[in-house]
Amino acid sequence: MIRILYLTPEGKIETQLTSEQISSAMHTEQGMLWIDIMDEPIDSCEDILREKCGFHPLAVSDALQTIHVPKVDDWDWFIYLVLHGISLLNSEDNEITSKELDIFIGKNFIVTYEEFPLSEVEIVWKLCQQDERYLKRGSAYILYRLADELIDDYTQAIDSIEDTIENIEDAIFNDPQPETLQQIFTIKRTLLHLRRIITPQRDVLNKFARDEYTVIDAQYRVFFRDVYDHLVRLTDVNDSMRELVGEALNSYLSVVNNRLNDIMKVLTIITTLFMPLSFLTGFFGMNFFQPVVNLESWTGMTAFIIILAVMALVPISMFLWIKRQHWM
Repeated sequence: MIRILYLTPEGKIETQLTSEQISSAMHTEQGMLWIDIMDEPIDSCEDILREKCGFHPLAVSDALQTIHVPKVDDWDWFIYLVLHGISLLNSEDNEITSKELDIFIGKNFIVTYEEFPLSEVEIVWKLCQQDERYLKRGSAYILYRLADELIDDYTQAIDSIEDTIENIEDAIFNDPQPETLQQIFTIKRTLLHLRRIITPQRDVLNKFARDEYTVIDAQYRVFFRDVYDHLVRLTDVNDSMRELVGEALNSYLSVVNNRLNDIMKVLTIITTLFMPLSFLTGFFGMNFFQPVVNLESWTGMTAFIIILAVMALVPISMFLWIKRQHWM
């Protein structure tokens, strides 16, 4: 799907433009043009980005290959950058997936390309539709709003992970289970994935906050600096949570080892108590002495079946009891 928002120099919003009008709007530095491309065939996207918009083939090739970490390239009359949005696949396990957002930005235009629809882009798009003042502020401001919406999702994911870590810490000391260990490793993978996205994205926003770009007005650097500060804080929080997860793993192993020691102690006591009995029954169970009492009922088929049943039930009962105590 390809959609267009164009704020004309007269202050009207148009949603339908021809190829010539798109090219004219991008190079006259009048009005404000936003083209959003999503879920569109590669050939169609390449035709729009190269032929109609006139972007460099290398930048277009990078945009259509959604395998990049966040980065920024300056092509003089436009800037190509890659940002990433994230979403939780499972709020309980805190598994995340990242979606790439490719952006071409110039003095008075912004072109966004999404292989999969991003809710953050949709939010900003609706704001621009409802209030033309967003478009009047220029392409740099639209870029800031997109980056800010993406960072909000990072914050929500971080908050969810923090709550999960607290629950894991409680579970470790109350009732550590193999599922708890699985959760710990899932959180470790999630935090590592987040760090691989946040760190380069922080560097991209730092460049917009510090460096001078022809197509970005200096007045908007303070906005990008604000987003950059959020990313710095998220990086610090991410590092702190990685340390907490490492400590939680050590605590889990320590608790499990202590619990195993307690189980071995109990089993050792039971074994020690029954060793004399085992010795006595083994010794006096031999046919060394002639019985002085008629015990035919104790050696009959009925007694034999009962003993077999007891011998079968005792280990099963012990196994179930040990299982109930979570020793296995």
